[in-house]
Amino acid sequence: MNWSGGKDSALALYHALRDPRYAVRHLLTSVSQPYQRVSMHGVRVALLEAQAQQIGLPLTKLELPEAPDMTQYEELMRATLAPLQAQGLHHAIFGDIFLEDLRAYREQQLARVQMQAVFPLWQRSSADILREYLALGFRAVVVCVNEAHLDQSFCGRLLDEDFLRDLPPGVDPCGENGEYHSFVFEAPYFRQPIAFTRGEIVRRTYPAPDGAAPAGFWYCDLLPAD
Repeated sequence: MNWSGGKDSALALYHALRDPRYAVRHLLTSVSQPYQRVSMHGVRVALLEAQAQQIGLPLTKLELPEAPDMTQYEELMRATLAPLQAQGLHHAIFGDIFLEDLRAYREQQLARVQMQAVFPLWQRSSADILREYLALGFRAVVVCVNEAHLDQSFCGRLLDEDFLRDLPPGVDPCGENGEYHSFVFEAPYFRQPIAFTRGEIVRRTYPAPDGAAPAGFWYCDLLPAD
């Protein structure tokens, strides 16, 4: 299971666990090696590890250098997948919904190592996915927003019906275009909810391709509770 710690991967895992065709054996997450945080989400590794403990599945961290190029990323991914394949794992599950180019990239890369991609949420309505997530009892907090789509006030909010109603026109309800990312702290398959406290909210910028203006993101730091 390609586990980001956010709502889409959490709901995809829910459906994979209920699908008799698959036996989910492992979680895989990309993290920033220098900062020890989940890539793009900015969630501390300690909270990622708490999720894996509550799920009851082993976790492998694909540790990435700061700003890796695609060649580095793909080499590290292949090296990380090799021992999982040796355990008999032949499928990789993703929470993607409708980005065709991303799906094609994943399928192409996995085919090179004789693995298949699985997309339990593919082509479903984003609004329906979010409502199902809420109805099933998942709970999450928004940990990152792209300021090109959402303002700072959305960062740190609970992902609930009020959040859905407040989204501006044109923003995908699930943030499939990168509008926001979340951290799931309660799920039907967690042994118990994960305790945390909200820390500071900070702004970060990242270089954009083709000489465009740097992209700005707001992050809400989450601190593991004692």
